[in-house]
Order: sequence, then structure tokens, then C-alpha cells
Amino acid sequence: MAYIFGLIIVALFFGVMHFYTELNAKQKTTATIVVLLFVMSAIFYNLMQSAKADHVRTVMLHFNQGKKIKCGDLDVTKINFSLSEGTQTFIGKPESTHAGKMIQASECE
Repeated sequence: MAYIFGLIIVALFFGVMHFYTELNAKQKTTATIVVLLFVMSAIFYNLMQSAKADHVRTVMLHFNQGKKIKCGDLDVTKINFSLSEGTQTFIGKPESTHAGKMIQASECE
């Protein structure tokens, strides 16, 4: 819905420029393309951030379910790591060989 709203704003922008400015056609087209690229960039950014957030939620869910998670060359499990949900970070437990090691959930598969 927000994406449609963004495209409506671009169309209104073009309409206002077309009827209420003294710019030539090339200037109007250029300005509209710049605004359209800005809106499309914002949409792309939102889609990428949403995909990243979904990935992190999935990794954290698998960890909470007791599954083994691959983070680079390490296997993260509840036995060796604890989860800081606020920072979305796995922290090595003191009694494990990974004591004090911190791994961002976004870096895991």
C-alpha cells in the first residue's frame, strides 16, 4: 500500500509541475525521474531491510528452538552461546570454548 502511495505522490508531483510551473518538457521530465528514482530507492531499501529482519527473526527462532545455526565457520547452539535479543547477538557462554565471543544474528545462516 505504501508503494502505491509513493507512486501517487510522483504522479501528483508531475501533475503540479506540468500545470503550475514554467519549466520546459525536458526539465519537468528530469525532475520527475529524479523524484521517481528517490521513491524507488526508498522502496528497494524497505524491501531489503524487511528481508534482513525476516532472516534475523528466522535465525533467532531456530536458536530458540534448540537447532544448530551456522555462523561463518562456527556452529552456534544453546549449549555454547546465549542470545541477547535486544542486540540480536549470540554471546559465548563463560564455560564454553567460545567464552566472550559475540556474533551478530544477521551474520548467520
